[in-house]
Amino acid sequence: MCSTKSLMAKYKPWLLCCFILAVVICAVALVCLFIALLAATGCPRGSFKHAAVSADSQLCSEVGRNMLEQGGSAVDGAIAALLCTSVVNPQSMGIGGGSIVMIRNKTGNVKVYNFRETVPQNFKVNLLNDCPPGPLSFSTGVQWIGVPGELRGYEAVHRQYGKLPWAKLFEPTIRMAREGIDMPPFLANLLKFVIVKRHIEASSLCEVFCNKNKTVLSERDVLKFPKLAETLETIAEQGADAFYSGKIGQALISDIKDAGGTLEMEDLKSFRVRVEDAWSVDLDDTLMHIPPPPAGGPLLAFILKLIKGFSFTPSSLDGSQKVQMYHHYIEAAKFANGQRRSICDPNFNHDKSAEHLIDPSFISRIRKKIFSNSTHDASYYNVKPSTDRFGTTHVSVLDEDGLAVSATSTINEVFGGAIYSPQTGIILNNELSDFCGRTDAVKAGEQPPSSMAPVILESKSGRLLVIGGSGGSMITSAVALSIMNRLWLRMTLKESIAAPIVFVDSKNNVYFEPNFDKSVIDGLKDLGHKVKNTDYFFNVVNAVEKENGCVVAVSDGRKKGQSAGY
Repeated sequence: MCSTKSLMAKYKPWLLCCFILAVVICAVALVCLFIALLAATGCPRGSFKHAAVSADSQLCSEVGRNMLEQGGSAVDGAIAALLCTSVVNPQSMGIGGGSIVMIRNKTGNVKVYNFRETVPQNFKVNLLNDCPPGPLSFSTGVQWIGVPGELRGYEAVHRQYGKLPWAKLFEPTIRMAREGIDMPPFLANLLKFVIVKRHIEASSLCEVFCNKNKTVLSERDVLKFPKLAETLETIAEQGADAFYSGKIGQALISDIKDAGGTLEMEDLKSFRVRVEDAWSVDLDDTLMHIPPPPAGGPLLAFILKLIKGFSFTPSSLDGSQKVQMYHHYIEAAKFANGQRRSICDPNFNHDKSAEHLIDPSFISRIRKKIFSNSTHDASYYNVKPSTDRFGTTHVSVLDEDGLAVSATSTINEVFGGAIYSPQTGIILNNELSDFCGRTDAVKAGEQPPSSMAPVILESKSGRLLVIGGSGGSMITSAVALSIMNRLWLRMTLKESIAAPIVFVDSKNNVYFEPNFDKSVIDGLKDLGHKVKNTDYFFNVVNAVEKENGCVVAVSDGRKKGQSAGY
């Protein structure tokens, strides 16, 4: 029998090598485990390490996220998520509409891609005489259809920043449109509103959104878009030209003409995407990039720069300070209403400009007109009442290479103008109604003014916030308050978006979202604000934020949204 000592002596070199190797492997494993634990514990729960998408539905956030995981860029993710939204929330947007998209590249340069709809060459004489009387009156009819820009815009940004094949971005939506999806909860709930139900059942949209008995679909039904699936398949194979100069466009124009519309193929062929630099605005240690007119970026910046001067902090939420904080915000919103006519297409309104809205001297002069103990009638703010609108969707995306996309897309009002193209499955916009109350004339080729304000903010500390909202006229309030909550009141991103908003309509009436602090409402009434009630709050904000290597993504729960990332 050999002794242990003799065995060790016999096998010493081999055992020594094995021992050393085992120690090295264990050491490497421990280091890897430590790094993994550090990474896992270094970010808040629910955040991501690499990339994220915030759309207004979980399904579409996941569609966008899947594109990123397959090597796609933030632009690929945004396009795929928007196409998905045209099926999941078709009341908000689609390829019959248009978008404003902000893109920040890896070097920090921010560009605006504006592919909002334009006025066709031929349009109804005295069109503005058809403007509806109130905010809950739909602008229905073919006279309101603007030239759709959605697909030309996708083509432009994909050509510049896309990594995945064009056709791949369409695959999930084509499948959903053809096979059908369970009725989306938010859409099913929207169709229960009497005003919306009647709107659908009395229009050509009933072909898609009604049962055989001609009543609107419910949550128990399956939603399908077979014609739209065929259209998207053709566009995936042939590119945007199939829409702007090919058979899809020809079929669409044919349907519009059959309905009494004036759009021509030449309108589609001549559509061009506008590309320009973003405007940049200082907010203390944060630089905010906004889209210029005819987008609503300057109005958003005007409000934020006004209230920045009041130096809100987390203590502004305490007691009577909270009443004062919201009073000052409401006053800023009223002055913004007085500036709404400054937002117009600069290519067609050379006598108007919105640059004063970000001019420090103008903002300082307006701030001096805000008092802590009173409010005023509409003339004090130069308000000329216009029509408030409700609709739109927003997608925020950040990829692991640092490309950021903030995209707001719309067909304008809920289901646009309720015009459905039976040959293509496309729901048409009613974008020209955005001129109502905002201008005295309409010109061929002009883009209508908009509240859409996709923005990107970057702080000196390195925090990047990609944010935007939907809800028509409520966009400005929803996004401004979310940014105020995040920057100055130090709420988390989720808290910032979830907090109930106050909305000041175009006549300076003040509305409070359910669950708003009642003591604050009473305090604001005592200051003279005209408080009214409404059942309709359509404000939705979706955002992605990166800070200290962690990505936090929030999709607004008001539309039952949920973000996705990895």
